[in-house]
Order: sequence, then structure tokens, then C-alpha cells
Amino acid sequence: MHALSTRFYAPARRYEPQWIAGTRVAIGALPTPATLAALPGCGVTHIVNCRATHQTWLSQDLAVERALLGPANVVHAPMWDVHLPQPPRRWSRAALFAADVLTRDPDARVLVHCQHGRHRSAMVAYAILRLLGHAPADAAALIREYHPEAQPLPRYTRSIEAWLAAGARPRGPLRTG
Repeated sequence: MHALSTRFYAPARRYEPQWIAGTRVAIGALPTPATLAALPGCGVTHIVNCRATHQTWLSQDLAVERALLGPANVVHAPMWDVHLPQPPRRWSRAALFAADVLTRDPDARVLVHCQHGRHRSAMVAYAILRLLGHAPADAAALIREYHPEAQPLPRYTRSIEAWLAAGARPRGPLRTG
């Protein structure tokens, strides 16, 4: 099912995860069956999947990722790319998960992906970088420098900044449940 549906969904032609230097965070597009098996070899230990629930049901990518890396190493941030402010209930758990993993495990390397690796994955990567202590301008600059396909949307980053301003911080171990 995953192989067939990724043809239908047409992932980005350029797939390789692009690592943001010094962060252990990568941004990428929807892995295809051929590229999915190569993720551990690229250093990926954890995945944040930012595709909408209906997309993951159809393509089964979330299930395949969990089978590959284990359910405790893959988290879902279910969002449609609507270009409107994204509510924290959709993505905050995933951002906290990734920041927690990267803080606790010096060998962890997190891939954040959506369909094409432009909007939703850039948004969650921005949230992770902000949680790890990067200033807003620095986080955005790192994403643009190391993942040129990314197009951070102001409405998305404002959602993150409002969430942070309200006091969001990583709090202890998180579950991928």
C-alpha cells in the first residue's frame, strides 16, 4: 500500500534529508519505499511525521516508519498545509518529543518530514530549534540555509512564538503514544 500510494501522492523528487548543521535535526519530504529503508543508514533515529491523518491512513507511511524505527521513536504531528495559523494541539507534542529526545540522547538524530518538506516540516523544525534555545531569527536562518526548499510561513512561526510566549517548555519524558 505504501509503495502504491507514494506514487499517487508524488513525494518531492529530491528526497535526501537535509541536516541542519550543529542541530541533529533534518528536514525532508515523504520517504518513498526505496528511501525509507535507507533512513537508519543516513543516521535517522527518530521521525516526526507532519502529514495529516488522512494522508497517513492512505499511504500507511506512519505505520511503516513505526515498523522501521519502533513506535517509541516516531511521533505524528497531524496537520494539513492550510497556510493559516496551526493550533499547538496539532504539533506541540511532536516538537516537545523531538526537543526532549535531542536533549536526553546525544546520539539521537531526528528527521522532520511532511509531503514535500517545505511548510509543515519547516514549522516543526523551527519549533524544535526554538525549544533547544535558538533565537527566532537564528532558527529561521538555519532552516533556510540548510534546507533551501523550505518556505517558513509567517503564520506558522507566529503560532509557535505565541505558544512559547504562553510558557511552553519541555517537561520531562514524553510519550509517543
